[in-house]
Amino acid sequence: MLILVTYDVSTSSEGGVKRLRHVAKICQNYGQRVQNSVFECIVDSTQYVILKKELSEVIDLDHDSIRFYRLGNNFNKKIEHLGTKEPLDIEGPLLF
Repeated sequence: MLILVTYDVSTSSEGGVKRLRHVAKICQNYGQRVQNSVFECIVDSTQYVILKKELSEVIDLDHDSIRFYRLGNNFNKKIEHLGTKEPLDIEGPLLF
């Protein structure tokens, strides 16, 4: 299933910059960055649970937020793209 992960990590709070980098690194392990704080991730239900757990252990619940949008398996019909940066083939190989 396709998961859209968006996050807002407060860099003005103590340790915020480090948390921001850590959140981005975790998300990179599961998908591709499509905007600064937005990742598209193809995961199964077990990976989804692990991803949420990993992220919840990093963020500061008093200052940061993460949103998960489950677009399911028929996501191709739910995504439209306008503008620059060609859409990524999220089912293709992840390149680092």
